[in-house]
Amino acid sequence: MTASTFARVTALAVGIAGALAFGHAHAAAFQLKENSAKGLGRAFAGSTSAWGDASVVATNPASMRLLDGRQFQADVSAISFSADFKSEGGRYVGPTGPGTGTPISGGNGGDAGMIAPVPAAYLHIPFGENDNMHFGVSLTVPFGFTTEYDKDWVGRYHGVKTDLKAIDLGAAFSYDVNPYVSFGAGVFVEHLTIELTSAIDFGTALYASPGGAQLGFRPGNADGSYKVEGDNNAFGWTVGGTFSPTEDTNIALSYRSKVEHKITGGKATFNVPPTAAAVLAQARPGQYVNTSGKATLELPASATLSVTHRINDRWTVMGDVTRTAWSPSFDTVTIDFASNQPDQALPFKYNDTTFTSIGTEYKLSDTLTLRGGVAYDQSPTSNEHRDVRVPDVTRKWLSVGLGWTPSERTEFNFGYTHLFTDEPSINLVSATGSTLKGKYDVGGDVLAASINYKF
Repeated sequence: MTASTFARVTALAVGIAGALAFGHAHAAAFQLKENSAKGLGRAFAGSTSAWGDASVVATNPASMRLLDGRQFQADVSAISFSADFKSEGGRYVGPTGPGTGTPISGGNGGDAGMIAPVPAAYLHIPFGENDNMHFGVSLTVPFGFTTEYDKDWVGRYHGVKTDLKAIDLGAAFSYDVNPYVSFGAGVFVEHLTIELTSAIDFGTALYASPGGAQLGFRPGNADGSYKVEGDNNAFGWTVGGTFSPTEDTNIALSYRSKVEHKITGGKATFNVPPTAAAVLAQARPGQYVNTSGKATLELPASATLSVTHRINDRWTVMGDVTRTAWSPSFDTVTIDFASNQPDQALPFKYNDTTFTSIGTEYKLSDTLTLRGGVAYDQSPTSNEHRDVRVPDVTRKWLSVGLGWTPSERTEFNFGYTHLFTDEPSINLVSATGSTLKGKYDVGGDVLAASINYKF
């Protein structure tokens, strides 16, 4: 086997082992805003400046003064994400270059999307003179994404399964300078888990090596696979300020830090066909063997400006702008394997994104509140860097919601959002020269419910 062929195979294994550093994932990409049924009903307009939503414990502690006394709030959102691939051709490498060989077998992979629950919970306790100080505890899921295709689908060399979850447990404190100005801060510990699987085309790599054809290797006839897993705990923080120039207007500024995850105990498991394993073991001992690995992954920082204005006793309007700093965190990630597998720098090339929304609430009666909102959610991916693991695209939101307050102590909220998207396209070349081209039919719906109890 030539050095250049082994370099291509190594690049493939290292590249797909990116789950140690994250893989490509979802929101923009894999960022989740679904932490409040009340917020979802107005497309998260006024997310940190509206009255009466305990999710501010996690997103902007300074706005805890907008909560009415001691309370506990539990939310759950059901996210339905669909991703149906429509292939426009996949071919192995041929005599004249990538994609000029025989067609790759396999279907379109089925619906790679998911239906997944996203829980959240918040506790708020005011204390001090005139309750001018506030303490809060939160449990949220700020990042998460899953795609899974059929194992033998046409794009199997680019990805089969991607699964990421980040769960935050936080504590927050705020101080009210006066009824119109407050500042707050919070800290949280974040638990990150990652799993990534894919197929490896050893047939192509070994066919190109000296004697490979005589041994019977052909593109696609010696598929292997891999599974990469990693997890880590890390800390982050939030700060914010909330200002009320009038009793009917709130302006909130908040910042969530980036979170640096140093994955030191990642695990890569390779499944190599016996015939290929014998050749690989002789030519490159210590490669494509089960091993540990380490990498540093930074989940991005974000800043939010949120404004809410109460027009009268019935109508309230609100708006949000959030900027997420993907580019410094997801430009390039380097993986360091414990085996002889060479280190590799993975270019993600994510761009910074902006999320904007406007919404409204209408108090239909003393017990019923109607909500609505629209949003523009920019994707960090682009046509030249989009892949099968996260077929993400910029989307538009349309949201509606309902609040029901049957008593002074209990409030129920429901929210629904439908996502409108275009058809994202991909045009990929794997490390062994196979190509994949096509478009996705993607869609999304979110349904959320919550209960808030004052005690």
